[in-house]
Formats: sequence, structure tokens, C-alpha cells
Amino acid sequence: MLSVFAREIEFVDETPESSKTNQIYLDGYICKEPIYRKTPLGREIADLLLAVNRPYGKSDYIPCICWGRNARFASNFSVGTRCEIWGRIQSREYMKRLSEEDAEKRIAYEVSVSKLELMEE
Repeated sequence: MLSVFAREIEFVDETPESSKTNQIYLDGYICKEPIYRKTPLGREIADLLLAVNRPYGKSDYIPCICWGRNARFASNFSVGTRCEIWGRIQSREYMKRLSEEDAEKRIAYEVSVSKLELMEE
């Protein structure tokens, strides 16, 4: 399940389908070494885990996936690196192997990164 906290919700008049967007902006810290790999078709991917701080000492841990040159760039990030990320929230199905014989279909929620910037501290 994916839950999103919104500070403000604004109702708008009906808009054309083309103007409806799925966009997210995050400002946080890399909290796990990036995992860089290539798919069997040669696509470059980097998985990131971004810690986004909230008030009162809490943090949210957001899985993010980078593609192509963003994947190459992000693969060099160190734990503790601050970065800004722009992208969209996506879901995808995958099979989780439970044993040699058993697997279970699951759903992953992650941010597909379209732009990221390294922030200087």
C-alpha cells in the first residue's frame, strides 16, 4: 500500500486528460549504497533509497529508480549524500521467490527519477 501525506488539497475545474500529471519532488539523503546494474536488454538502472526528513526527528525512506545517464551519475553517490529528485510515482508487479519451488506475485512502489541534482552541504 502507498500512502501520501498532503498539506493542502485544492479542487480544480475539470481539465483535459493531457494536463493531469503524476509528479513528485523529493529533497533527501542517500541512506543505502546505490545498486547499479544492466538489464538483459542493456538498460542501465540504479536503485536508490532516499531518506526524507520530517519534523520531530522522523524520516521517510523512499525507494527510487534511475535510468540511463541518471543511473550512471547516481551510482557514484555515497551514503549521506544530499540530493534533489524529480520524478513520478510508479507501481510494478514482480515475483518474489519464497523457496526453490514457490514464488508470490507482489507490487513494488517507487519513484521513477527523471532528474536529480547533487546538493552541496
